[in-house]
Amino acid sequence: MNASNGTKLPASLPDVVTLSSPGGNAAAAPRFTRAELLPGRAMMVWQLWAELPGLGEVALLHAPPLAEAGTVLQAGPPDRTGNNSFKVGGAFLLPFANRIRGAFSAADRALDTDIAGRRLRLFANGGGTRPGAEQYAIHGLILDRAVDSCERQATPRRDGVRAVLDAGDFGGHWVSGTRIDFELGLEPAAFELRLRATNTGSELLPMGMGWHPYFTLPSGAREQARIRIPARTRMAVNDYDEVLPTGELIAVAGTPHDFSGPQGGPLGGLYLDDCFVDLDKTPAGEAVVEVLDPQAGYGLRIVSDSPEISAVQTYAPPDKPFVVLEPQFNWADPFGPLWHEPLGRGMARLAPGEAVEYRVRLELFTPARA
Repeated sequence: MNASNGTKLPASLPDVVTLSSPGGNAAAAPRFTRAELLPGRAMMVWQLWAELPGLGEVALLHAPPLAEAGTVLQAGPPDRTGNNSFKVGGAFLLPFANRIRGAFSAADRALDTDIAGRRLRLFANGGGTRPGAEQYAIHGLILDRAVDSCERQATPRRDGVRAVLDAGDFGGHWVSGTRIDFELGLEPAAFELRLRATNTGSELLPMGMGWHPYFTLPSGAREQARIRIPARTRMAVNDYDEVLPTGELIAVAGTPHDFSGPQGGPLGGLYLDDCFVDLDKTPAGEAVVEVLDPQAGYGLRIVSDSPEISAVQTYAPPDKPFVVLEPQFNWADPFGPLWHEPLGRGMARLAPGEAVEYRVRLELFTPARA
């Protein structure tokens, strides 16, 4: 696979890293088997595989075969920011997840916005599709970035990789400087993701982090699939084209958006592009969300013990065979006046030399069948 600018990665870096978990008894319980990672796209998880009882090896992420990755990632008009990375698989989002608004300039598709007291210019790589819809920046600044180094970390119990991306000030588009350390590990019982962002500059660094995985529904029967999100409220948005928060928070109890029960709630025919907040974490401080496909006997648990996780963004069109569940630090439009937090709602705030970690662990389980 090629990097987003059409050139090969440095010879010292692989185009793809494939992790393989140690063997196990696939008939007894579900287990993770393989993961395909792309160093040229900030270690995004292209595909994750698991052996599921009665189904064999199943791809757990919505993405075409790896051989098509280069074509898919570079498809369409010139991609200045790597947008195609967040349309399949699982891309990492940093130094912000979700949307940032500002004063838009159509001449160069840029917007001027205030980030922690600094006036900065971001490329407007997202926005509504209807005529005149607002354009904005979305999903961070590393979607098309290759890591600087990548090292395999394999043991008899676990196959893993470590990588480093020295992002600096993201080409002048963010405050201070950032180094990102990636650590991803695969074993039969878990797939673990750990990103550590360190402020390498001299100013206060606002840091938002997230992950954008497209989880498949192995049965293909969306109407019976369920998700569990232990949240009390969700953000109201102006519409599902621009998907911009209004500042209103809506209680989910007793509504179709209440997925907080022990068995979650059904997807049915509900369209989702909603951000859930006011999370009910476990006594250990973990945010836990789940995908349940009872017809396939499949369950996936997404666990994060990062204290900074304050929101879960969802995306699930009724006509698509996936559901996106994104644990993230910051809220949508974090620096907007609607949240009254100039340093960013949900943003970690790092003094020079300080660091913050984004941690997610995936676990398989077998839910009750429908």
